[in-house]
Amino acid sequence: MSTQIAVRLPDDMVAFLDHAVAQGKAASRAALVTAALEREMRRQAAEADATILLERGAADDLDALVDWTMHNVEVAE
Repeated sequence: MSTQIAVRLPDDMVAFLDHAVAQGKAASRAALVTAALEREMRRQAAEADATILLERGAADDLDALVDWTMHNVEVAE
């Protein structure tokens, strides 16, 4: 499902969108805006994850298992 919205953009941004579409770098203005928003959503999620790691550390329930495996299991190449 999608919802159509109206967004005001500066002329230089619209020119950028139109140029990208004309060069075939994007299928449409909407496709490029959607890709940019998806990238920003991933960036914000990664930033939130980094904050959690900074506050809580990277340790989890599997650290002991990984440590044991590294010292007790031989992996053939």
